[in-house]
Amino acid sequence: MPHQAPDDGHIPSGQVASTEGPHRVESKISSRTAGQQDSRTAGQQDSRTAGQQDSRTVIVAVRSAGALHRLLDVLPVFDGDTRVTIRFTLLPGSHFDVGALAALDHSGARILPWEEARRIRHDLVLSASPKGELHELSGRRALLPHGAGFNKTISNDGSPDVPSGLDPHYLLVDGVPWADLHALAHEDQAARLAQHCPSAVDRVAVVGDPTLDRLLASVPHRQDYRGHLATGARQLIVLTSTWGPESLLARRPGLSADLIGVLPHDAFQVALIVHPNEYSHTGSFDLSRQLAPALAAGLVLTRPYEEWASLLVAADAVVTDHGSTALYAAALGRPVIGAYDGGRELLPGSPMAQLLDSVPRLSEASGLEHALRDSRTVDTRGHAAGAFAQQGRALPLLRQRLYRMLGLRPPSGPLEAPAFSRPSTTPRQPSAFAVRAEVSGHRIALKRFPPHVQGAVHHLAAEYPTAGPRQIQSAAVLWRRARTAVSSAQHTAWTAEGWTSHVLEEAPGCRTSAAVLSPRRCLLRHRTAGLFSVRLEPHRDGGMVSHADPTAVVSAVHAWLGANANRSLPVSLLCDTGPVAVRVRLCPATADDLGYEL
Repeated sequence: MPHQAPDDGHIPSGQVASTEGPHRVESKISSRTAGQQDSRTAGQQDSRTAGQQDSRTVIVAVRSAGALHRLLDVLPVFDGDTRVTIRFTLLPGSHFDVGALAALDHSGARILPWEEARRIRHDLVLSASPKGELHELSGRRALLPHGAGFNKTISNDGSPDVPSGLDPHYLLVDGVPWADLHALAHEDQAARLAQHCPSAVDRVAVVGDPTLDRLLASVPHRQDYRGHLATGARQLIVLTSTWGPESLLARRPGLSADLIGVLPHDAFQVALIVHPNEYSHTGSFDLSRQLAPALAAGLVLTRPYEEWASLLVAADAVVTDHGSTALYAAALGRPVIGAYDGGRELLPGSPMAQLLDSVPRLSEASGLEHALRDSRTVDTRGHAAGAFAQQGRALPLLRQRLYRMLGLRPPSGPLEAPAFSRPSTTPRQPSAFAVRAEVSGHRIALKRFPPHVQGAVHHLAAEYPTAGPRQIQSAAVLWRRARTAVSSAQHTAWTAEGWTSHVLEEAPGCRTSAAVLSPRRCLLRHRTAGLFSVRLEPHRDGGMVSHADPTAVVSAVHAWLGANANRSLPVSLLCDTGPVAVRVRLCPATADDLGYEL
């Protein structure tokens, strides 16, 4: 067992203020704090009055958005305590400072310019990265990992082949540890710290991982998360990419589009989690531009903060490079598939390396379904147990440690990790599909893919007018959804009967037009067979109700009408999209459907 961190931490003496100019981002911070700095600084530099003897100041020192997000998961230990004031500062020298500043702005944090943060007194310094001049900040210092363990080494950064986060090059100042507490997630991390930086081992406390505890607290929200992602009965396949030259995005940037191209849309949903450093380096605009074809086909691209966690909870399986996000997925029991092509960054024997050694590997997109079957035979939780101890206890243990460092009695109330927020990203609904259909009696098996899919298809289906002129003129099936609300008091609208007739005239190549009136109701017009009302029944199983996409049902009915010249109405069809098979009733068009305003 590791030694426990002492109550009295060492603070290096003889510190000399840097004479370098302010960091390039600091000018932005300074401009926001102009006019407040003198009064605030003066107040904080004065000795405390008698009524302020129990007040404490915590400074959160941030180098990247990812490090900030880790620390935000820790800060609930201070919730409700008016004795504690929390301020943030941006450490100079990071390549990812722009992303860090944006994340700080988004958090609503009160930010101190670095020069001011160095000058005034703090009681406690929190950081999730050992890099930067943290020893120049006054107060006792607590250091947390910035990910799930220490799995990588970064080329041309610190000591060669030493785990990032355990490098004495960053952990020592003049040969002395500057951190008073190393709050680690597992005993193995403490042993590895002792191996690489022995002088820091007596400052270790194994407290667990507060981010994992938030994930575990979020599991009951899984169905809610999937509902906001419009996942339905589909399997959600989540790709995770770390940052740098060996990341999934760097080496296999087209994998998400390739998966969407081979996986049926109504059976699978694909999402991508991108490391905050990659967001900072590339920018969300350019990242979205690079992924535009996949996004148009339905890819879910998570925002940098919190959404990644709700995606892991919602996921059915995870495809990963060597980034440690997959260890969190493993701790949740999610099947994991490797997509890392090897390199110098992943450290042999690390928890992430052991996980990747045990799971199937995805060489090409077409092999995903086979890899999925194999991945379900691997006990991923067993591998995660080697990275996470004290599960469910991180915040209470951290509160004890941090309040001891502050010299305050901690609040006595219960402390539980909060669940992550539901996803706010709204996936784009594809506007066109290449449809493969097999008709057998009254059963139609349907698979839909992006329009550019290779191989023979039954027909092209497109949304009017979203899909664009080329696809509209090429589509055998055109659909339009009814508006959910009227935008103004004075308006003109097509009826379902009028629009389905008009669009067949406008698009001579179209054989079937359909107005989607609700998730369970459509009006369909076939060029030779005429008008039909379509009613969808949801699939019910084990107390759950699953609804098929009505635009998929429209394609199924189109295929059935084409294969059955002699038909007697009403008729009950079975539309099988893969994960669900729903009953569809086809009958002569009703007056309510014909007159429905779109």
